[in-house]
Amino acid sequence: MITAYDIEPNRLINAVAEKLNDDKTVAPPEWVQYVKSGAHKERAPDDPKFWYKRCASILRTLYVKGPQGVGALREKYGGKPGSRSGRMHFTRAGGSSVRKPLQQLERAGLVMKIKDGRKISSKGIALLNGVAKKVGKA
Repeated sequence: MITAYDIEPNRLINAVAEKLNDDKTVAPPEWVQYVKSGAHKERAPDDPKFWYKRCASILRTLYVKGPQGVGALREKYGGKPGSRSGRMHFTRAGGSSVRKPLQQLERAGLVMKIKDGRKISSKGIALLNGVAKKVGKA
């Protein structure tokens, strides 16, 4: 049986993002096209499917690494500033660009809140494994 562990992450994330977009499970807020995803970025995301890919990436991260909080996910999506002068230290991603996708995924039933943060639900596992099976056959 093919699971989300067996598929290359980029292929799986893109396929899950398409599924989330087609099912209208999550919807990007109106501010997403104007706001940077963190202090380390120079511009807002150019990709029109950024929100769906971020949601899919968060789902996969929760599947692979287990329960995660907003702080841990902010570190995952953070980075160093690219071409600015000054200090080149790591900064975490913006909290809203992590918290809002988690809240939408929670409302959709794909993620559940626990004491240590959030974990993927059985519905989310079924979604990831179903998409992984389709991607694996293609």
